[in-house]
Amino acid sequence: MPSTTPRDLSPTRALGTTDLVVSPLCLGGNVFGWTADTEQSFAVMDAYTEAGGNFIDTADVYSAWVPGNTGGDSERVIGEWLSARGNRSDVIIATKVAKWPVHPGLSPDNIRAAVEDSLRNLQTDYIDVYYAHEDDPSVPMAETLAAFDELVRSGKVRCIAASNFTADRLLEALAVSADNGFTSYVAIQNEYNLMERAGYEDGFAAIVLEHGLASLPYYSLARGFLTGKYRPGITIDSPRAKGAEPYIGERGDRVLGALQDAAEAHDASMAAVALAWLLTRPGITAPLASARNTDQFADLVAMGSLQLTDEQRAALDAASA
Repeated sequence: MPSTTPRDLSPTRALGTTDLVVSPLCLGGNVFGWTADTEQSFAVMDAYTEAGGNFIDTADVYSAWVPGNTGGDSERVIGEWLSARGNRSDVIIATKVAKWPVHPGLSPDNIRAAVEDSLRNLQTDYIDVYYAHEDDPSVPMAETLAAFDELVRSGKVRCIAASNFTADRLLEALAVSADNGFTSYVAIQNEYNLMERAGYEDGFAAIVLEHGLASLPYYSLARGFLTGKYRPGITIDSPRAKGAEPYIGERGDRVLGALQDAAEAHDASMAAVALAWLLTRPGITAPLASARNTDQFADLVAMGSLQLTDEQRAALDAASA
């Protein structure tokens, strides 16, 4: 019997200058093996791919901060799912190196060791997008990029990307790659959402457009605040609830009001509207969002086909200014 899941997330968006085409929503794997157990994680990834999704993000450090976890937990869950479903060639997998205490930083030896662990955890022989999870100024930029270049040339990695870099260091990395003939970062992953706009808009948007990079923002829902579930006086049982607290206030109320108006007009969730707004911003390829169960994922899926009106976009822009 054919699936009745709406295919709103079919791949339509080029990943920077690469030949990879990705879905408008990148599924965040940070919750897999943490707030989502293996069964829940499998169900979320099944729902995502049934909706047309093909882009899953993780990192070697997820979720080493959880008592009893060791790091590599999310990668292992994804690897088990890929093996069980037999769909590796249909899914674009992104993972990261530098933040896991077992493999800290961006030295060439560390990158070479970390990629082998990630490949093993993911039960694959290649990684589609391999991120520097954070900058490492202690290592000469050329050494880091030479190591990444080696991985691309070997076929273990298809392309590389940068997360949590400053704009100046990103530009330096792009110049070093160009000067040395190394493979270059094709995407960035930094925080960007309706509540956190200045960092991307003032520091990165122009770079992304000038260099043809893909921008894949994390915390797209402002640590859950933009779902609308965090309000004054309401207690939410979630390990991530404290992250949303700084947004509660007058500006947050304005943003939630504009989101709610648009959500009601489109018969969609506030989360879907917040993600759809990101897709209207310069240089944005696919925002990241995670879901710990299929009910949460169902609130996200409409973002792929939701078209905000000019008036709705203007209202969200003004409320979040």
